[in-house]
Amino acid sequence: MAKELTHRAEELKQLGWNQEDLYKYIELWDYRQRWGSVNLEREDRLFLRKAESLLPEISKNKVSVKKPLKEKSYYCWIQFFLNEMNDFELNANLDEGMRGIWPIFLEEELRVIDYFEPVLGLPDTIKAKLIGPIREDLVKTALEIYKESLITKQFDFHGALANAKSRGENSSWRSLRDGDYESNKDYQIIAKANVLEFRKTVNEKLLSFIKDNLPSLAKSDKSLPPNDWIN
Repeated sequence: MAKELTHRAEELKQLGWNQEDLYKYIELWDYRQRWGSVNLEREDRLFLRKAESLLPEISKNKVSVKKPLKEKSYYCWIQFFLNEMNDFELNANLDEGMRGIWPIFLEEELRVIDYFEPVLGLPDTIKAKLIGPIREDLVKTALEIYKESLITKQFDFHGALANAKSRGENSSWRSLRDGDYESNKDYQIIAKANVLEFRKTVNEKLLSFIKDNLPSLAKSDKSLPPNDWIN
């Protein structure tokens, strides 16, 4: 059988597979294609085997392009919230240079992902859920350090997501805030003088976490970026 160069989710969809299983299949397929199946759980390998047993043999001349990083579901999820927050701040009449700490998180997360280029398949996105508590800890840090100068507005995290899903966006996306923070709409904004300092703090946390914890980067020999990566 010819080697598959792209997933075959569309064919599974035509066979009646639901959207949740299709997303799972795509993420597992992406991970296996880059790193092999050795680090996949047994149930994930069986899931892929089941999917492939339903598909007809592909012709030897079938060629496709691998899905770009920026089109992966997790990347699009972060970019969606960043776009929503950028629009929110445009309408908030902020002083020049002021910036919300939430978009700073998301900008730096995307920068780190672009730098290391993880697969962002299912194993990566499961681990990436641990970035949530890191964000909340950094909220507390900002509140402590910049409490004299920051301002707080209200941003509806869940509402923004609900509106996206009503427009047909990815139904598997979740809110940026959950658990004890699920209903918290506080959106802190810091002064221009503090933005670069806080951005460096966020970037340092995310660089170490993403490099050390995402499974697809376990064998990566790419070093950390230089100290002046953020100026």
